[in-house]
Amino acid sequence: MAADRVAAALLVFGNGPTGSLVRARAAIAYPPVERIVFAGGWEQARSGAAEPPEGCREGDLMRRVALDAGVDPVSVRIECRSRSTLENLLNVVEDGLLDGLQLGPARPLGLVTHAWHLPRARFLARKVLGLPSRALVDVPVPGVSPLVEYGIRAASRVCFFGVRDPAVLLRRERRMVTMLRRGV
Repeated sequence: MAADRVAAALLVFGNGPTGSLVRARAAIAYPPVERIVFAGGWEQARSGAAEPPEGCREGDLMRRVALDAGVDPVSVRIECRSRSTLENLLNVVEDGLLDGLQLGPARPLGLVTHAWHLPRARFLARKVLGLPSRALVDVPVPGVSPLVEYGIRAASRVCFFGVRDPAVLLRRERRMVTMLRRGV
């Protein structure tokens, strides 16, 4: 994060229980913002895992950590249906969780995620939210970079090239995930 660019709002991406906790703590440590959106359902749904109990998805857990730390509940929103970064963003838009914030270069959105995930999160945020790059602020969380993320990022750029329609993005993502699982 550049010292002169502080976000007006934060979008915190889930990453399983441990990763989500680290990301929530990074959002809590950030200077106060108008709104924090915690986005995360249960990624394990893709592998056929059972749905977690009500209130136990990634967004719920991150919200609970923030509220326990004293974050104003009025400023907190959650998205809990997603199974991927793309779905995080599409659901945030569909649910209107960033509505009314007038985000832009003077009032940027902070993307809170691990440093290795930021390039893909930023790419998808620009595509789905329609914000220019200068309207986004990276809020990196330290962590070990899994090599698979680099492959997913490259595949995302190819699969999503020129596409803005949410339905087409989801179809292409599902096709991409299927191919990656098969090792194609």
